[in-house]
Amino acid sequence: MTLRIDISDESERVVFTLTGRIQAEQVSELQVLLKSELPDHSLVLDLKEVKLVDRDAVRFLAEIEAQGVRLRNCSAFVREWICREQHGTQLSQK
Repeated sequence: MTLRIDISDESERVVFTLTGRIQAEQVSELQVLLKSELPDHSLVLDLKEVKLVDRDAVRFLAEIEAQGVRLRNCSAFVREWICREQHGTQLSQK
């Protein structure tokens, strides 16, 4: 399985539960899904069942988190990688 996306409503937010692997090929699909919900809802990405990410996926996660999307159940490894990507982005903009 590459990536499964389940969508559910939780109070005033939409939760995307991701299962499997997030790789460059899935980033554009996720962007379209999130963009369709973002104007009207708070968004949460539940990453508990994500087993593998690549660099493009981490960059995407860093970008959407900066835009206000909440990352739930993000593993320590992925969280650290996101922080490094955000830090690297900040350094290159100076």
